[in-house]
Amino acid sequence: MLASPNHGVPQSQAMPMSESFTASWSANTAAAPQRSLPVDRLSNYDLILRCQTALRPERQAFAELIRRYNAHVEKVLYHLAPDWSDRADLVQEVWIRVYRNLTRLQEPEKFRGWLSRIATNLFYDELRKRKRIDAPLSLDAPRSVEDGEMDWELASADPGPAEDLITREFYDQLRDAIADLPEVFRTTIVLREIEGMAYEEIAELTGVSLGTVKSRIARARQRLQSQLQPYLDG
Repeated sequence: MLASPNHGVPQSQAMPMSESFTASWSANTAAAPQRSLPVDRLSNYDLILRCQTALRPERQAFAELIRRYNAHVEKVLYHLAPDWSDRADLVQEVWIRVYRNLTRLQEPEKFRGWLSRIATNLFYDELRKRKRIDAPLSLDAPRSVEDGEMDWELASADPGPAEDLITREFYDQLRDAIADLPEVFRTTIVLREIEGMAYEEIAELTGVSLGTVKSRIARARQRLQSQLQPYLDG
């Protein structure tokens, strides 16, 4: 008499072969990056994982990533450069950098903060390239005419050339000091002190805790004060 395949196994613990195969297949499918799902049905985490599976992100997955996060990039750059007319070009450059470096992101769940840092760093890269060339016209300055120079009839209520120069020099020093900060400090201090964003919004934007945001801002202020104090004393 042949023994039953489930001989010695309680009836309640026996599992039909079809159920065992289904359970094993389901477990393997859950562990995989869900290749069978269309990209618009993937979670943000799984979408980023799919973009990282090759040397370069696949076109459809990366297009979906842009669709989901492009408004966020535009928001960051608007806060940093509200008067820049070429922000659309900067947004495009952000995504070029993301495309080239996405495989280096080791924690996909922190993609949003990583994306914010790319946008912020790009802004400062551009800021370093843009130097103001034209000095503002002051009514205190003499006006050149054919037979010499003449003063303006109206007195100016604006700061004179010396005061204007000092003000511009200070802001140049401030921008340089911010640019020299470590990346995480620079991001938080810009969003807080220049753009006036709330601590909670910065925490959500950069993907760190509220306490970390406050600590970074405090340390960034100390560094800026230390770096600018010799200039102010002078």
